[in-house]
Amino acid sequence: MPRVLVIDDQSDVRTMISIVLRINQFEIVEAATAEAGLKAFEAADFDLAIVDIFLQGSNGSDVIARMRERVPDLPVVAISGMTALDFLSKSPELADVVCLQKPFRPNDLIRAIDAAREAVRPSAGSVAGATAL
Repeated sequence: MPRVLVIDDQSDVRTMISIVLRINQFEIVEAATAEAGLKAFEAADFDLAIVDIFLQGSNGSDVIARMRERVPDLPVVAISGMTALDFLSKSPELADVVCLQKPFRPNDLIRAIDAAREAVRPSAGSVAGATAL
């Protein structure tokens, strides 16, 4: 069962994502802050991350960059209700992050996850600890 880390400071968004993903046979770990998310990421292996770009007191793109330092081919879905996320594609290390605008429907979330998994193909020399979907 693929493990997904969901980092969002809105509990209702985390809950909705978790319900949708559990129904679709994903194992979910939730974090309400960037710090808690990075701590969970360091403590376990994940197959995908869903990260809110505008976390309370933090920048989600920095969180994604830190996770990618450890697992360069980690599939990531960036979510935001505040702005378009096209600025992520301007940063080479975040160019393959799939962006999803809030509010979104369950089917939109599943399509974004599929796109993120397709966008990042693990290389033969993948970082230890990264798991294949």
